[in-house]
Amino acid sequence: MSLRPLFPETRLRRLRYSKVVRNMVAETALSVDNLVMPLFVCPGKNVQNPIKSMPGNDQLSVDMLVKKCGELLESGVKSVLLFGIPESKDEDGTVATHEHGIVQNAVRAIKETYPEMYIIADICNCEYTTHGHCGTIVDGDVDNDQTLVTLAAQAVSLAQAGVDMVAPSDMMDGRVGYMRKALDENCFEKMPIMAYSAKYASGFYGPFRDAADSAPQFGDRSTYQMDPRNSDEAIREVEMDIAEGADIVMVKPALSYLDVIYRVKNEFNVPVAAYNVSGEFSMVKAAEANNWIDGKRVMMEIMTSIRRAGADIIITYHAKEVADVLNGKI
Repeated sequence: MSLRPLFPETRLRRLRYSKVVRNMVAETALSVDNLVMPLFVCPGKNVQNPIKSMPGNDQLSVDMLVKKCGELLESGVKSVLLFGIPESKDEDGTVATHEHGIVQNAVRAIKETYPEMYIIADICNCEYTTHGHCGTIVDGDVDNDQTLVTLAAQAVSLAQAGVDMVAPSDMMDGRVGYMRKALDENCFEKMPIMAYSAKYASGFYGPFRDAADSAPQFGDRSTYQMDPRNSDEAIREVEMDIAEGADIVMVKPALSYLDVIYRVKNEFNVPVAAYNVSGEFSMVKAAEANNWIDGKRVMMEIMTSIRRAGADIIITYHAKEVADVLNGKI
């Protein structure tokens, strides 16, 4: 291995003096096309409930959700990830499988007004169960195989409503293959699956649980979400999901798991999504509100770091703001 020339023959600052050159040689590119905006849909009409722990985000009734989608499209954000807050819940989340469930109705309404909006539906039960866990409870814990039945039915129902992609976030073993089979049997073989493949049992989800009313009523989710100490396990999870038919794999959260994003991209070279989660978003907003940081600058630095780690898709509550920065609006 030959040694590279050292100073003064080599001056790395030569390529930093001009903004034009800096842009020419930049190794990482961030585009509006990389962004997905999560949205929360709730019952009612003309409802816009601010989520206090997530400034600038709201629980939206279907009519207001459609309006929000129009605003996002104007900013260049072409995709949303939907979470539902139903009028009523049940023990196993079957309310999420109904033809006129909250997300199903939202999908139809968005597509009627903005057919160009690409809609991803989160597939999970935590928002729809009375106990707040991600599946059917048997002997005090989530039963893996019974939960698969509900998840597959939810995916098929949302596909019938017109969703463009399904995204199982439950972390049940085998759910991608089970869901793929159910979709194919119902003539949705073209429906892509974005699997929450490496979803950690993280402390960064607090604000989301306020937004989606999905906090577990007992215990925690450590028996099905991943241990934050593990990355080899994440590789095994991703490998299984790919083998079962996942088209995109996801790492969640993003910032504390940039190493996992990097490993997944390098080991599998498949499309990778990263979820810049509610706690990560809210920390930036809180620090910005206290004038401790330049919020816009930190936001863009975070987005770039996630892309640099290897993520092709960034799901983030910053999506519209990032788009506005990229488009020179703010």
